[in-house]
Amino acid sequence: MRFTDTFLDEIRQRLPITQVVGEHVLWDKRKSQPGKGDMWACCPFHAEKSPSFHADDRRGIYHCFGCGASGDHFRFLTEKAGMSFPEAVEKLAGMAGVPMPARDERTEKREAAQRTLIDVMELATKYFEAALAHNIGARARGYLFERGVSPASQARFRVGFAPDSRNGLKEHLAGNGVSAQAMIDTGLVTSRDDDPLTYDRFRNRVMFPITDFRGRVIAFGGRALSADVPAKYLNSPETQLFSKRQTLYNGFTAKTAARDGASVVVVEGYLDVIAAVSAGFEGTVAPLGTALTEEHIQLLWRMSDNPVLCFDGDKAGLKAAERAADLIMPHLKPGKSVRIATLPDGQDPDDLIKAQGRGAFAEVIEKARSLSDMVWSFETGGLVPEAPEERAALQARLRERANAIQDSTVRFHYQQAFDEKLKAFFAPLRQGGRDSWQRGGKPAYGQSGAYGYPGRGTPRLVVSDTLRNSRLLRTGAVADASPREATIVLTLVNHPALVEDQFEMLAALDCETPVAQKVLGDILALAVRHHDISADDMRAALGARGHGPTLARMTEILSRQGVWQVGAETALVDAETGLSHALALHNKKVQLNRELKAAEAALGEDPSEETFERLRDIKNQITTVDGTEALIEGFGSLSGRATRSF
Repeated sequence: MRFTDTFLDEIRQRLPITQVVGEHVLWDKRKSQPGKGDMWACCPFHAEKSPSFHADDRRGIYHCFGCGASGDHFRFLTEKAGMSFPEAVEKLAGMAGVPMPARDERTEKREAAQRTLIDVMELATKYFEAALAHNIGARARGYLFERGVSPASQARFRVGFAPDSRNGLKEHLAGNGVSAQAMIDTGLVTSRDDDPLTYDRFRNRVMFPITDFRGRVIAFGGRALSADVPAKYLNSPETQLFSKRQTLYNGFTAKTAARDGASVVVVEGYLDVIAAVSAGFEGTVAPLGTALTEEHIQLLWRMSDNPVLCFDGDKAGLKAAERAADLIMPHLKPGKSVRIATLPDGQDPDDLIKAQGRGAFAEVIEKARSLSDMVWSFETGGLVPEAPEERAALQARLRERANAIQDSTVRFHYQQAFDEKLKAFFAPLRQGGRDSWQRGGKPAYGQSGAYGYPGRGTPRLVVSDTLRNSRLLRTGAVADASPREATIVLTLVNHPALVEDQFEMLAALDCETPVAQKVLGDILALAVRHHDISADDMRAALGARGHGPTLARMTEILSRQGVWQVGAETALVDAETGLSHALALHNKKVQLNRELKAAEAALGEDPSEETFERLRDIKNQITTVDGTEALIEGFGSLSGRATRSF
């Protein structure tokens, strides 16, 4: 049976070639770099003493610099193990976990028909190339000269010309035995509803062949030379060969260049691609007559983990960049993202390279910003909202952006990054140890604005004795975690399996002390990176990050308090019950502390009996929460205890 290219490519992508070759060679430890999939060994095809045989996971090939043997996964097994090609495919499919396809006669017939259509497209490409070189193509050559497309670039991209004739290509194809149906199926001819006779789709246009990822011409893009036509650019219609959503202009060349380390850069049009490639940016591609799609993003990520998307620097370009960000964010994966570059206002890559040279475009690419930075800019515009409710709205919008990400690991880190940016954004600037006041007595927060407090640089705030005496307000002091925070942290350290069940709540948790917040953040990061991490590995990893003394102090605090349910020997169900209760109490305490601060501020503005009673009520609730104990029937029985001790 014949295997589809898609099926074989999936095996190649899933299965590192070093794994295939590694069953037949011993890797040289001095030259090999396992983490990069860059491995060396003595060649299995000829006798040698020093390793000259190289296997490269990034490119999916092997090559011997001694005897010249080279190939991919399948060729290695057919030549080294003596397997037939179907046998090699079956073995590698099993190793890669890809199910073997059932024999499908209809699919095989369709693929045979596609091969015939590929031949038709090649005939058309040569026809257009010949027309460009002929006298009839003089005007088209003049246009290309004006646009700076050199003869070498014309030959490389197989640029051609479609003569201004209704039947020129049609007659040429018919003379070479191409059927009328094949011409229709390739989209090279078309017809009108009121006229069944077909005619050439492309007329009086500069022609840009579009290839698939195997380098075969599957469609065309035509640029009109007349100003009075409805469409300046005209692409082939969707056919058996061509889907706009699954194709990128110059994708075949860019894929090869990316394997050799070139950056993958996305621009808008054919001439932008040709100009960039001619300037040395071999990994440049463009979508075809459509905005960037989810399918395009997946194609780009097969070539590069972090492609660069180029947009105009004007308002329309930034809107397009924001639409692209909205499209991409749900599909982010660990290690898979994009960077966004903005061009000088009014210039596309073709203009920029012609006017200022290769270096100007290289600078644009080098200054490309991460997706998270661009999303932050879209939402803030560099301005800090003045009103508290506007700030809350900004925080909600950023959280909504992050929540759109489907992968829990990436979502967590985006939430964490946005939270850190918000804290820095709203924090007052300090100079020489004192607040820097700006704009008529208002403190300067973050980048460009802030809450304004009445009075000459002094917020009118009545601080409670509890807050005034807190270690959090002592200059230079580092507060220890509270018993409740220590309970949460140590439960997760000794029972990492609980992280996944409570992940959303833990990721949104606001600890009262920075030390607890930091260790909790590292616990979540370790748990999402290593789903089955053990308690011993979790503690060791936290120790390596400098949290050993913190965990020791937390253990001492809980030991003095008599809290037992955080220990490694505690039954998982008891630890889970204790964690749930601690989280509920903690969140209630955080909420009440926020209400306390608001009530104290209100009392400073309006020292009435009503506001004072509100303040006293909140403080009483905080005292109640601090003294709350969980008396849940049966708690602790699995750990050998009759009652709960929190």
